[in-house]
Amino acid sequence: MAAVRGLCLTAAALRAVTPWQGVSRLLAASRGPRALRELSSSSPEAGEGQIHLTDSCVQRLLEITEGSEFLRLEVEGGGCSGFQYKFSLDTVINPDDRVFEQGGARVVVDSDSLAFVKGAHVDFSQELIRSSFQVLNNPQAQQGCSCGSSFSVKL
Repeated sequence: MAAVRGLCLTAAALRAVTPWQGVSRLLAASRGPRALRELSSSSPEAGEGQIHLTDSCVQRLLEITEGSEFLRLEVEGGGCSGFQYKFSLDTVINPDDRVFEQGGARVVVDSDSLAFVKGAHVDFSQELIRSSFQVLNNPQAQQGCSCGSSFSVKL
């Protein structure tokens, strides 16, 4: 897994440092209040099965994606709390994927991962020490680790 910290990279630069497919390019998770704007899904379902995008997430995705690229959000086992968020740029939509779109920016989540992040918000945060996509206000998470990249689920 390639760790990208403290850099704000374009999609082309990400491809240069991570030439193989499926590797996480940016990952982080955080909790805290933020100005959030809801996203409408490409499916007719509404409510808790949604993923919401902040304006900063939409803006950053429009800057770094090219053509048919989108941000893929996956949940994997691991991290110090049991599960971790994985972000990558992708171009292939699988049959079990849900597409969430706002203002031309797309975030895709597979059905298994959606169960762990439904109702959450995806944000892009730019700080002095790092720039990253983050999952905020995840109603499925009970607690997270101090680094903010992993979480445990509510039972």
